[in-house]
Amino acid sequence: MFNIKEKNIDLGDGRIITLETGRMARQADGSVLLKMGKTMLLATVVSAKEAKEDTDFMPLSVEYKEKYASSGRIPGGFLKRESRPSDYEVLISRLVDRALRPLFPDDYHAETFVTVNLISADIDIIPDALAGLAASTALALSDVPFNGPMSEVRVARINNNYIVNPTASQLKDADIDLMVGATFENILMVEGEMKEVSEADMIEALRVAHKAIKVQCQAQMEFAVEVGKTVKREYSHESNDEDLKKKVWDETYEKCYQAAKSGTNDKHKREEAFDQVINDFLSQYTEEDAVNETLVKKYYHDVVKEAARRLVLDESIRLDGRKPDQIRQITCEIDPLPATHGSALFTRGETQSLTTVTLGTKLDEKIIDDVLNKGTEKFTLHYNFPPFSTGEAKAARGISRREIGHGNLAHRALKNMMPPDAENPYAIRIVSDILESNGSSSMATVCAGTLALMDSGIKLRKPVSGIAMGLITDKNSDKYAILSDILGDEDHLGDMDFKVTGTRDGITATQMDIKVEGLSFEVLTKALEQAKAGRLHILDIMKGTIAEPRPELKPHAPRIEMLTIPKDMIGALIGPGGKVIQEIQRETGTTIIVEEVDGHGDVNIFGENKEAITAALAWVRKIVTVPEVGQVYKGKVKTIVQFGAFVEILPNKDGLLHISEIDWKKIGTVEEVLKEGDEIEVKLIDIDPKTGKLKLSRKALLPRPPREEGGDNRRPDNHRN
Repeated sequence: MFNIKEKNIDLGDGRIITLETGRMARQADGSVLLKMGKTMLLATVVSAKEAKEDTDFMPLSVEYKEKYASSGRIPGGFLKRESRPSDYEVLISRLVDRALRPLFPDDYHAETFVTVNLISADIDIIPDALAGLAASTALALSDVPFNGPMSEVRVARINNNYIVNPTASQLKDADIDLMVGATFENILMVEGEMKEVSEADMIEALRVAHKAIKVQCQAQMEFAVEVGKTVKREYSHESNDEDLKKKVWDETYEKCYQAAKSGTNDKHKREEAFDQVINDFLSQYTEEDAVNETLVKKYYHDVVKEAARRLVLDESIRLDGRKPDQIRQITCEIDPLPATHGSALFTRGETQSLTTVTLGTKLDEKIIDDVLNKGTEKFTLHYNFPPFSTGEAKAARGISRREIGHGNLAHRALKNMMPPDAENPYAIRIVSDILESNGSSSMATVCAGTLALMDSGIKLRKPVSGIAMGLITDKNSDKYAILSDILGDEDHLGDMDFKVTGTRDGITATQMDIKVEGLSFEVLTKALEQAKAGRLHILDIMKGTIAEPRPELKPHAPRIEMLTIPKDMIGALIGPGGKVIQEIQRETGTTIIVEEVDGHGDVNIFGENKEAITAALAWVRKIVTVPEVGQVYKGKVKTIVQFGAFVEILPNKDGLLHISEIDWKKIGTVEEVLKEGDEIEVKLIDIDPKTGKLKLSRKALLPRPPREEGGDNRRPDNHRN
């Protein structure tokens, strides 16, 4: 019934990846089951037979989905089923999409759907590094036109050793964590985080990754031959008019070149100048001429792209008049929003981020409930890109994949520079609202995030800045230009979008998409060195605004005090049914969180003002304090009995004050000196080793009465105080 074919890929350390086809999802255009250990990914591809009318782009959809059953879990929530994709699934979908998209023919416009499902999961095998291989193999074994294969791997540096596709437990000790996508010949996509590593170390990681990817690409090519899937479908999704194309180029190129050379730094004026050129061209036609405006605009798009590229390559002039390594004017402001816990406004050219920092308790931490990852996250960063930031007249509807991806990049850039948990009790949320955009908005978020954190008083280890680099190459020669701080137009017309973030001492995160074949490591090295110079330039400007984190939190920011208590005191602090801790919170107006960590209790006390926290802290300390013989305590008389009084010296800790220990003089009844509710100072004189009962003395703190003439000089009690 099944015609099953398999191909094995040896990772070189005893681990094997198996690619299988012919058993599952046979009605898709291509399907592959990838197996590694207990982890299994099912990748499918289906592409429409024809393109929709007037479609002039590649309508590709990539979906990565994780099934909860793959790890033996039932989804949470009311419906108990998988619903909208998690941020993690979106991020992996983007990683696969970014590597696949450039490999489809430019003239292929049929709707194409690539789906990768995690259907069995080994907790220590990270599936994201396998998703690209599975997707590419499904395409390689289909008749869908595809200039692959490609693959993706994770490369990590652990104890100075580079490891391809490390386990989840190994990754915890890595100082480099890079996802790399590539064909046999070229690197296509890079994304990852680092702990202040050098440019040379990052390049070496890319070399290691590409070497492993070549093996996986070769295996896919061999598998396609073995399965007999080497012929791709025929298609015709474009119609062209060569005479019209020549006319557009002949009559618009020089005008377009001059418009590009005008050097205006106003994006909208530049767009108007380019629009004027094509409108003038179209004005020569009447309605009777029936010119194909769609084709005209398509050809003109290529004219604008070539004119802008030649301007850079031939005259080293960019669309806004800058030199290749020149960075736009930067303005930094802190505390523009006085009611927030921290805020900053970062403006670079026509790109602007308004970023806020909000501090919260452990209860505000982000809850993670993914298939392979459960827990909480103390530091979150959200990126918003409203339509008005680019002058678009449309409504904002939900969070886009792009917003999730850009926010994740900025989060990775900053997270390793956040203070350690032992020094930072706060849950921290950063929100970047992009108010203007013309390129590098995610890098503006990194800069604004750093400024806002420092404004809030959070002890950031080191400031972080980010810069987006571009590349223009000449396909007819070895000439190229590396561009610093690219515009949105330069991202679109260029051959590379390379974002780099870091401190003065090294790189913290990167994201790269390469759109040209044959990009050498030499060019990448030069791009990284130019990015470093730009990064340091931006850090200098930021330092001029705020050099160090504020010494204190804002007056209106909430406070948290941390306290460590013995494990056996956790129950006493919480009380039966939470009675004790609830009373403290109610009486002081604070929030108290207690959890057991590494054999002791961590107590976080969160309050809106210092007085409330001080009161709660004193209360907690009394509860967890162990009574010591010889110490003096201020207690309250709880109960009076015939032979003395019971005094509460600490919360829920009573001791007996015997009638003989109330005063030096002899008293007939306890009530002669004390009544219930009185607050008195007493000294702990003994603890019964068997019962733990406390013995108290009041008279030990009172002045000893003078000796009577001829009287007994011995003390009337047996204490040696």
